Amino acid sequence: MAFMMMVDNTTISDELVREMVQNGVVIGHKKSKTHPKMKPFIAGNRNELEIMNPASAWNSLEAALEFLKDTVLKGGLVLFVATAPSSKKIIREAAQEFGYPFVDTRWLGGTLTNFTMLRTRVSYFEKLKERKEKGEFAKYSKKEQLNLDKETEKLSRRLSGLVLMKKLPDAVFVVDAEAHATAVKEANLLNIPVAAIVDTNDNPSLVSYPIFGNDHSRQSVEWIMGRVKDAMRQASVKAAEARAAKEESAAAGVKQE
Repeated sequence: MAFMMMVDNTTISDELVREMVQNGVVIGHKKSKTHPKMKPFIAGNRNELEIMNPASAWNSLEAALEFLKDTVLKGGLVLFVATAPSSKKIIREAAQEFGYPFVDTRWLGGTLTNFTMLRTRVSYFEKLKERKEKGEFAKYSKKEQLNLDKETEKLSRRLSGLVLMKKLPDAVFVVDAEAHATAVKEANLLNIPVAAIVDTNDNPSLVSYPIFGNDHSRQSVEWIMGRVKDAMRQASVKAAEARAAKEESAAAGVKQE
């Protein structure tokens, strides 16, 4: 039987604690950067770096996973946001696996609060991309073709991940709440729940479901996202089974009639 570690009245195994430490999940920033509201979730300091309470980190992750699973089960739309080199690919791949929109470059102000304008820009990008694929740019001069290619490429970098966002999301998942303060603020203004990996320099009170963890380490983000994806996969299977059962029941009803 694994030894159990008791922290803040919460019991977690030493194996889980070791796994979180080895993946750098509980390693925060320097003490000088600590946000006052993160102090209750810090267990100590090592080599000038804050160490987050493993139990608090795990509990916060479990709460966020339950929220995300519930969102998936209800058929909700989740917008993933991460722009740092250490996390953007991880987030992009997760979003693509589940068919969700994502932002992996600069957050465009008004993405949520000016959604109508965003959809207009996305529609323009889609039409421009379609014209290029059909070879319609060929009728223009070389200079005009070059400008159209540059515009298409620029819009692709900024908007390709938002093509699937046909409506406002039901939840926003963010890696690094401080770096994406505008995204968090827009979501809060529209009462859209936010789940975010929150490091020691972030304000957890701005996030509906903070996940206390290292948001600047690729290994840490991968560890957390591994559990996020597992939870969402489970919810996706249950949602698919529920839809199939409903369709089967409806088909049976039609036959009886």
